[in-house]
Amino acid sequence: MELKLINEQGQETSRLQAADLLFDRAYNETLVHQVLVAYQANARSGNRAQKDRSEVRHTTAKPWRQKGTGRARAGMSSSPIWRGGGRVFPNSPDENFSQKLNRKMYRAGMASILSQLVREDRLAVVDDFSIAAPKTKLFLAKIKNMGFESVLVITDGLEENVFLASRNLPNVLVVEVRQADPVSLVSFPKVLITKGALAKLEEVLG
Repeated sequence: MELKLINEQGQETSRLQAADLLFDRAYNETLVHQVLVAYQANARSGNRAQKDRSEVRHTTAKPWRQKGTGRARAGMSSSPIWRGGGRVFPNSPDENFSQKLNRKMYRAGMASILSQLVREDRLAVVDDFSIAAPKTKLFLAKIKNMGFESVLVITDGLEENVFLASRNLPNVLVVEVRQADPVSLVSFPKVLITKGALAKLEEVLG
């Protein structure tokens, strides 16, 4: 599979040969959905908590007498059917949301996403990505010259100037190869990857 190699002005200079296994795979929507859901589920911390009827702060006194009032029977105000009462099946802080995903499935899902990015002309390769100083203005000027507004940049090694200049931008994310995840690949309209990162990506997912 040939990928588009661009220069710092965003112009295509040549075509770069890449692994068909990673960039020329049929799109499997069901698998991609499963990979995305599992990735987001595994990122959940599971720290939410609710109280049952024994934990809420309520008096145990009977609200009114059993008979003669015309109202329904009530034992205590901590009952789950009362407002402010305890939950019947409360969420616990140690709740586990993780989903098991085989390594083979994850790699196939990532390859399916990358292949679709190539087909939609949303992925480009650049020789190197660096700036002279950790200035956001320099970083913005660089990506604007390349024709990008919102972009995911994947590098083989995170340069300090690039990281510092881009960390305050909501529409840009710069990551190393090991930090590239399926949610980011799908979320950003454009993906820019360096040649060094491309070689590592083929080694990791190939």
